[in-house]
Amino acid sequence: MERGKWKVNQDRYGATFLFPLSSFHLKAKLSIIIPTHERAEILARCLHHLATQTIVKDLEVIVVSDGHDEATAQLFEKDDLPLAICDLRFIEIAKSQQGIARNVGVKHATAPCVLFIGDDIFLESHACETHLQTHKWQIANGQWQMAILGYTTWDPSVGITPVMRWLEESGWQFGYPLLKGYEHKAIPKEMQHRFTYTSHISLPTEIAKKYPFREDVTLYGWEDIEWGSRLRDAGIPLIFEPDARALHHHQITLESSLRRMEILGESAVKMEKLLPGFDRLPRGWKRTAYQLSALLPTMAGRHRRAFLNGIRMTQ
Repeated sequence: MERGKWKVNQDRYGATFLFPLSSFHLKAKLSIIIPTHERAEILARCLHHLATQTIVKDLEVIVVSDGHDEATAQLFEKDDLPLAICDLRFIEIAKSQQGIARNVGVKHATAPCVLFIGDDIFLESHACETHLQTHKWQIANGQWQMAILGYTTWDPSVGITPVMRWLEESGWQFGYPLLKGYEHKAIPKEMQHRFTYTSHISLPTEIAKKYPFREDVTLYGWEDIEWGSRLRDAGIPLIFEPDARALHHHQITLESSLRRMEILGESAVKMEKLLPGFDRLPRGWKRTAYQLSALLPTMAGRHRRAFLNGIRMTQ
């Protein structure tokens, strides 16, 4: 069925998708996969940033709506979508979770590499080109299988709160300060799973299809680590590429940050029961030290206390 400049179809997974009739002759070099849920306004801004990419003509952009949202669907009916993106696809699935949305996007990807980003991630104009160049450089040096982690920092336009500044500088939100010394290199294997941030990471499409996100893991906050652990165990290195830069357009208050830590504590207990080898719960002397530091009236102390509260509520 055709709808204006879009072709509408359904696949065997029950996903409804639209793709531009003008895209059939194109051969994309990078498929960008964006799961989204009821954030049409921010998604539109994300797409406009993609339209400024230096290699925009080589991009295939696949937006997967996790559940029906009229505003998001209507976004793709408008005539003011970024026309520079020649291959822009919209897929709508039944409400599930981000991992399933990413898997559906990968199933429809045609480029040799995929780049996962969030709908509130604004890529700088050279980011996609840098991801591709890094993949080419790694291949030229004999590394055929790898994932590339880009660099993300807060978007100052949202108003950076004190807790946001602390989360970034301490590494509690995005642990980039812990990667100092690993720029343009492979992150050590024993720690790489903690940095598989699916808000800004690329890898060969073949690997993404071979190692999909688990669709039975619906717990908030740990699906990245679980997926990253499987990549690590498969011998797939994670390269940190700080020149692939992006802004995270999301404001966090102290209240919302502490609530997030409680949820992470709750889901960590459930995740440990589900996944052998899950290593994010403090044990033994580490648990004692964690409990003591949680008594301190500091930002770290308050966040540790919230994490422990989440654990206690679940155990």
